Amino acid sequence: MGAYHSGSLALQDRFGVRDLADHVGRSITPGIRPVAAAFLEAQPMLVIGAADPAGRVWSTLLTGAPGFTRATGPHTVSVAGGVPAHDPLAGAVTAAGTPVGTLALDPRTRRRMRLNGLARPSARGFTIQAEQVFSNCPKYLQRRELYGSDAAHASDAGAARHGEALTPDQMRRVRAADTFFVATAAPDGVDASHRGGNPGFVRVDTARELSWRDYPGNAMFLTLGNLEEDGRAGLLFLDWETGSTLQLSGLAHTEYGPEGRVTRFRVDRTVDTPAASPLRWSPPEYSPANPTTL
Repeated sequence: MGAYHSGSLALQDRFGVRDLADHVGRSITPGIRPVAAAFLEAQPMLVIGAADPAGRVWSTLLTGAPGFTRATGPHTVSVAGGVPAHDPLAGAVTAAGTPVGTLALDPRTRRRMRLNGLARPSARGFTIQAEQVFSNCPKYLQRRELYGSDAAHASDAGAARHGEALTPDQMRRVRAADTFFVATAAPDGVDASHRGGNPGFVRVDTARELSWRDYPGNAMFLTLGNLEEDGRAGLLFLDWETGSTLQLSGLAHTEYGPEGRVTRFRVDRTVDTPAASPLRWSPPEYSPANPTTL
């Protein structure tokens, strides 16, 4: 799999950043370097993106003691425990060759690493054959300290609440968010990425419509490039202090106008899970890169 497909390349050309993207793209490797393996093994959480059996794209959070995700070779990652039964991606990795995107994020150091490839079930959970591995800059990442793990209050399968539109409480949570994760799909695989900003950077236009401005990034246009090719997307909002998650699946597209690049997302399905994560994080120290006006 090359660094970029036609959707990303078209946007790089449109905004005149192909040379910069080519330079940044040299950091994308198919192998897992020792520094990347060490970072991955130290993390207590991993965001994954994939399509469910019906073809809907979702983003979800996996957690465990550091080491639950680890490189087992220069091109292979093992993830212990798999996907929880209550999660919409629980039935996704059922055969070899399932495209997945992953994001390992450490809010304590504002470091993040993306690893995309093909997953297959394993006795431990699942493994991923890496195709793209690369780090991202800390832009728009809020710093948080890890208070600890409250495993006794982790939710069970019956706690997940399903819907087709946002409730008033869910709309409030989205408006208050400073971070969300987004999974997108394209012909060459799935990608999981991060979006961050000051609270209010995600707008709730209706109970089924969200929008956000695309802030300047690394010129790769991986997420927006995917949306040019395939509008399916999955968003994950995490309540860092309680561990609750709100997962949204739907379709997205990007508009280019006076406001700059604005992505609009239509909600088709929602999954709201109280205390889905046992991890408890501190309030944020906002990134100095966050725009102060929305």
